[in-house]
Amino acid sequence: MFPVPTSYFLTRGVGAHRDRLTAFELALREADIEQQNLVTVSSILPPECVEMTREAGVATLRPGEITFCVMARTETDEPGRRIHSSIGLARPTDKKMYGYISEHHGYGMTGEQSGDYAEDLAASMLASTLGIEFDPNAAWDERKKVYQTSNLIFGSTSITAAAVGDDAGRWTCAIAAAVFRFAGQ
Repeated sequence: MFPVPTSYFLTRGVGAHRDRLTAFELALREADIEQQNLVTVSSILPPECVEMTREAGVATLRPGEITFCVMARTETDEPGRRIHSSIGLARPTDKKMYGYISEHHGYGMTGEQSGDYAEDLAASMLASTLGIEFDPNAAWDERKKVYQTSNLIFGSTSITAAAVGDDAGRWTCAIAAAVFRFAGQ
């Protein structure tokens, strides 16, 4: 049985190369997590899990370590195609309760649109778990006000990597990740 993560950090990166795998590697390098054996997991932020800065989190990493993360990844080899990868996160006010992490990736959105969408996904999942009533068809800004006034959601955020497909048709890869850390690391 694996221990429960006690902290996490957010990171992102973009890479471009003629080989798809190398473009992914370059995106991981920009995100500073290329030396890890990454295992992607689903979308629960454990209770009492605290955010670290990227710099502090990266300092705890050891090359070759099995590292758990929630990752969004998008790639294209189409020149000029807009890509985006976002991680959204919502934390409850009650630190003994779990929160949500969402991954959103695809084509055509700006970085800001993708980040807002990912944050909205995470906050909406948490709100439904907490029993907060909201109109799912209302604009994100309206729902965000409902969440904030409920006093049940402490906060939400997102991180996004967005890019435009390389003009020469090389593979372009955008990643965003929430990287989990454990006590003593």
